[in-house]
Amino acid sequence: MKPQRADEVVLPMLIEAGVNHIDTAAMYGASEDRLSSWMANHRDEFFLATKTGERSGDAARAELERSLERMGVDSVDLIQLHNLVEEADWQTAHRAGGALEALAAARDEGLVKNIGVTGHGLRIAGMHTRSLAEYDYASVLLPYNWTVLDNPAYRSDVEQLLATCAERRVAVQTIKSLARGRWEDPGEPHFSWYEPLTDEAAIGRATQYVLANEQIFLNTSSDARLLPHILASATGDRQAPTDDELAADVKTFGITPLFDGDALERI
Repeated sequence: MKPQRADEVVLPMLIEAGVNHIDTAAMYGASEDRLSSWMANHRDEFFLATKTGERSGDAARAELERSLERMGVDSVDLIQLHNLVEEADWQTAHRAGGALEALAAARDEGLVKNIGVTGHGLRIAGMHTRSLAEYDYASVLLPYNWTVLDNPAYRSDVEQLLATCAERRVAVQTIKSLARGRWEDPGEPHFSWYEPLTDEAAIGRATQYVLANEQIFLNTSSDARLLPHILASATGDRQAPTDDELAADVKTFGITPLFDGDALERI
């Protein structure tokens, strides 16, 4: 996304639609830099979230400070441990001197308000449940769409996680609502690492499938060209699609799972 597109098109579109949550990450290219001019004048209008992929305390603290500098802000509303799914990463992040300890200290200093955890793949719902047993995270983020929930094991883990989050009042953010599958030419430049749906009606059904669950939040695709369709689906009359309609979309648009529990787990 070009800076002028973020400033002149995308972010004003969010305000008009009543969206007040921006989710970015230190590893999302120049994303944080491109938010700085907007944050200079509109910081109080948004819940601002970013992520760190670091696992040690010193590295996580340093990355958080760089994120604050890049966005030109004094604090963020949410800092998230990004893609915390591998055992070694999980252990390092949660041990003394790990990323969680450093982010908790940053929260005590007023640099962040909340700490969350994110992830991809079919193992992440179960790992989030484990993370919540270890620490009182404010939010979780994970893939959620009709195709990925067609996997019985993943659906079971998601249902358990949602029950825990409801009991603990943990926010549940979802991603990959519009995922069509992996790009056939992953080496080519794209606006998102997966291929999203582009048919307006299919986008509407995929969006409404997620929003039919009032417990969860929908994070939009990184492809800003799809944002008007997503916002229209989210702000219009809501009607949950049927399984038959979604199954038809799978067939019509060739939707395939992004993750398989094995070779496709690491992006």
